[in-house]
Amino acid sequence: MTLKEKQKTRLYFSQSNNPWLNLAIEEYLIDTVGKNEVAFYLWQNENTIVIGRNQNPWKECHIEKFESDGGKLARRMSGGGAVFHDMGNLNFTFVMSKENYSFERQANVIIKALKELGIESEISGRNDILAQGKKFSGNAFYHNDKTSMHHGTILVNADLSRIAEYLNVSKEKLNSKGVKSVKSRVTNLSEINAEIDVEKVKQALKTGFQLEYGLSRNITHLDEDTLNDEIMDLYEKYSSEKWRYSKTPDFEYQFGKRFAWGEIEFNLKVEDGIVKEALVFSDSLEPDIIDLIGEKIVGVEFDKKKLSSKFKKLYEKKNQNPILKDLSEYIEEISF
Repeated sequence: MTLKEKQKTRLYFSQSNNPWLNLAIEEYLIDTVGKNEVAFYLWQNENTIVIGRNQNPWKECHIEKFESDGGKLARRMSGGGAVFHDMGNLNFTFVMSKENYSFERQANVIIKALKELGIESEISGRNDILAQGKKFSGNAFYHNDKTSMHHGTILVNADLSRIAEYLNVSKEKLNSKGVKSVKSRVTNLSEINAEIDVEKVKQALKTGFQLEYGLSRNITHLDEDTLNDEIMDLYEKYSSEKWRYSKTPDFEYQFGKRFAWGEIEFNLKVEDGIVKEALVFSDSLEPDIIDLIGEKIVGVEFDKKKLSSKFKKLYEKKNQNPILKDLSEYIEEISF
């Protein structure tokens, strides 16, 4: 009996559009997949930015604007760059033992699915799949001692203008040890074939998976009512600020502005999402206030609302000093 015949296949479809829940399901599959199983999981996120495990959200996107617009920031287990997900984007995940891992076979599922839809596609480099010379699928990977995971995106009819709107580096200078995203030429599959929609791609991927790995009789539709305690524990992890922000590599953030009372420049060192060091330079005639600012923002979360709140409290304590009032308003205007 061949290895292919020994393999069991499982198909999973998430009914949730919550990125933290979908990523929790993904990690659960990594933890529970059988030695001779290949799991294929399809899922969608609504209004979401997903960053790689070692990325800095403040560097990759206009995080404050995005969240104020109702978006969710998520951090995945794998590496790679930041991606924007809406309901015109379909995500896929392959999970199997390391012995059964084969990027070529997994990519063939996508290529065979596209062929079912009348579109020729090809692998480009180590993690992209192209159609008509443009990227419609980016891929990322995770491996532990026993298990391998390969997941990626498929642009079906995503709003590409929102990708450009949110995945931009802010104008303030930010020096990060994290991974920087690389912009590529991208396209929606619907631009190649206007009749394609997400549901058709889902069905084509199901066919492509079964053509490559064999017929699967194990098909599971997951929603909030069918999830177990292990998945819900993982949901707490993925939705937590600690995972989404404190996992950010150490970085430095520099910004400044000229006011009527003088010029000020902030140089912040941030570790685990907390301001660990603050160097504040100014030609203000009130050096004691400038020194106080540097002292008081150490230990504050790198969040403009919390930093602004700190300045407002200092403003009340220091006889409503206009420098502190100006800085509280300035911080609220910055796009972190």
